[in-house]
Amino acid sequence: MDIGLKIKDLRLIKNLTQEELANRCELTKGYISQLENNLTSPSIETLKDLLNALGTTFSDFFNEDEQQIVFKNEEYIEKVNDNNKILWLVPTSQKNSMEPIIAELSVDAVTEKDLAHEGEEFGFVLNGKILLTIGKKSYEVNQGETFYFLANKPHFIKNIAKTSSKILWVSCPPNF
Repeated sequence: MDIGLKIKDLRLIKNLTQEELANRCELTKGYISQLENNLTSPSIETLKDLLNALGTTFSDFFNEDEQQIVFKNEEYIEKVNDNNKILWLVPTSQKNSMEPIIAELSVDAVTEKDLAHEGEEFGFVLNGKILLTIGKKSYEVNQGETFYFLANKPHFIKNIAKTSSKILWVSCPPNF
């Protein structure tokens, strides 16, 4: 069991920053970071405090028998910055093989440039029109169209529609 990853997943589900979780448990942000990256292990008392702050119990935390299959709207994790909104559709996807999100971009908005990495990316433009740039090439992708590429070159998207654009985007392995 990856205790650090499980704590991180619970923290993200609760929409807490590392610092907020640390403050609730009288710990440091650095300790939470080390814990989530499995660079340290918590004592039983510290784990108890963390689980309490995350709204769960020892038995629920260590129960690996049940895998969640269906995810409801209220479980999605939303991040809004500048003119972009990202909605993680599977809150625990960091531990899975793929990570589905919905990216919504305002008019003329551009995603952060994603550096080259191992893996593959797939997208379906739900509405609007985007310009997908991979390396030095750009591709116009319209509503109802899809894209698929190896993520071995820097890439980003720009909304080129006159309204917001929404994309169902799947990264394998998780990268968002």
